[in-house]
Amino acid sequence: MPAPTYLIVSPCRNEARFMASTLDSVLAQSILPTCWVIVDDGSDDSSPAILSDYAERYDFIKIVTRVDRGHRSVGPGVVEAFYDGLNQVDITAYDYLCKLDLDLILPSGYFETLMIKMQANPRLGNASGKPYFVSESGQLVSEGCGDENAIGAAKFYRRTCFEEIGGFVQQVMWDGIDGHRCRQYGWVAQSWDDKALRFTHLRPMGSSQTSIIAGRIRHGFGQYFMGTGFVYMLLSALFRMTKRPYFYGGLAMLWGYIRSWFLGLPQFDDKQLVTFIRRYQWACLLKGKKRATAELNQKQDAIWQQRHLG
Repeated sequence: MPAPTYLIVSPCRNEARFMASTLDSVLAQSILPTCWVIVDDGSDDSSPAILSDYAERYDFIKIVTRVDRGHRSVGPGVVEAFYDGLNQVDITAYDYLCKLDLDLILPSGYFETLMIKMQANPRLGNASGKPYFVSESGQLVSEGCGDENAIGAAKFYRRTCFEEIGGFVQQVMWDGIDGHRCRQYGWVAQSWDDKALRFTHLRPMGSSQTSIIAGRIRHGFGQYFMGTGFVYMLLSALFRMTKRPYFYGGLAMLWGYIRSWFLGLPQFDDKQLVTFIRRYQWACLLKGKKRATAELNQKQDAIWQQRHLG
């Protein structure tokens, strides 16, 4: 059997503080990427010089430079930069694809472990490990992400699954919508808290270029855009109030959702998927997320079988 091939695409902007850690952790992988496209989205710090140095030393690293947009753009801007990189290669030449941020430290067996899991389960289309951050006391603390989707910062795809679901939506909730689309098509989306897959997130998840509260407001808008029902959003916000930043983080999420609702901002226009998401969310509230996800994956197996095995 030929060795599996995988492509990494990394959009970045002004990541000079963190990127060397990510670059070195990828270069220490037990199976190196076949190609790594890094998209510099108009950095004005020392990022370009760092990237140039690594690209000169490793021929599988390719740098794409975009014109400076004048500011950091999360959500749609990240996806736009990602596709600028993806369009530089023939995606069909690779078995797997990873969208990887440049503010992470990965364990050395990260990609090999994910490929082993995907080879063992042909329905596994979208996977990752779990993110941890370093607390003020120097302890590694879990960011508390659920098992029902891969984490956007290090999202690993079976290439055929990525193509089938149509890739990423160019909006804030791209890394939530894709997991639901996977289940809709019968694929399994999952993340694990295995030691071999735990990675360090050097910038707290859910933060933004201004503050973590701004990031929570943005998340509330993203849930509104995706079509999340109000009851589910309310309970999610109440749960988030028990996490740092206490109370205000959850309140900011709820405000982001309600504000978007009152302003009548545009929403995701795939009505079938929105209905699918809301049914799943109600099942999570009534049965618990673990049971609801397992039952849905079992139900959707017939759809995957029909699409792939006839």
